[in-house]
Amino acid sequence: MRTMSALTVGALLCLSLAATGCGKYSWGALTAQKAYKDANALYSGSDWKGAAAKYEQALASDPSRSEIYFYLGNSYDNMFKASHLGEAENDSYIHKAIENYEKSAEKDPKPEMKKLALQYLVAAYGPEKLNQPEKAEPIVQKMISLEPSDPTNYFALAKIYEDGGRFEDAEQTLMKAKEAKPNDPLVYTTISGFYNRQGDFPKTIEALNTAAELEPKNPSGYQLLATYYWEKSYKDHRLTSAQRKEYIEKGLAATDKALALNPDYADALTYKNLLLRMEGNEETDMAKRAALYKQADELREKAIELNKSRQSQAAAKPGAKPK
Repeated sequence: MRTMSALTVGALLCLSLAATGCGKYSWGALTAQKAYKDANALYSGSDWKGAAAKYEQALASDPSRSEIYFYLGNSYDNMFKASHLGEAENDSYIHKAIENYEKSAEKDPKPEMKKLALQYLVAAYGPEKLNQPEKAEPIVQKMISLEPSDPTNYFALAKIYEDGGRFEDAEQTLMKAKEAKPNDPLVYTTISGFYNRQGDFPKTIEALNTAAELEPKNPSGYQLLATYYWEKSYKDHRLTSAQRKEYIEKGLAATDKALALNPDYADALTYKNLLLRMEGNEETDMAKRAALYKQADELREKAIELNKSRQSQAAAKPGAKPK
């Protein structure tokens, strides 16, 4: 599941500050506002422990400040270290994070904050933290019920099922994502990744083809197809010579489509070079093999020059840092 970046969270924090910057306050509310302002400054500076203490103080002075719960939870979340799981103090941080994310999802009136709190709650139960998919599953199902047209929630649920070995449930969930957004290329690339991990190459390619066809003017869709054909041809030693040649040819056709849309697409040039080299390896006619290698070398050199040129242009931009 994708969660909002730190910059986005920071932007929401600024909006929250702006919204609470005026009006009349009781003494408790004034005390809470000061503590909240101090907490936000500490939070922005990544002083998670200091921020958590100030957020706690703000809530103690004014429990109605529901916008605080997410940032308090996130402060504790940042204090938690997965490498120290099992240590009492460290574990208390993630449990406090969960408690406050739950309160944010329940009490914050802003839909974007409710959604954000649920996303981070799922992550807290995810494999990189507590690894409790049975607790993450109902939360994601709730998110689906709240936003049935958002495919990312289906992706998250499918991943929970896949990680738990429930492959049929994962596939069915991804089909529901397709029903929710049938014209979204991301849905099909996500489906392709699932099938690829299951070792189903035909279904992987079918999904990638659909994604590319949905954006016919985007060369990256065709280039992604080429990378899968190259990987299959290069790494699957069970392929017959005929199968390998077929996949190489289809990979080359995909790079040609990408290059027709963008002749200076360095990645497409690089993969066409690799595929031509593989085609040369399969060629028994030495003259044809040499010609394929020569063409591959030319494409490789062009890709190298394009990348060098872009690096030079980037370095020449104002504010660029020297390496």
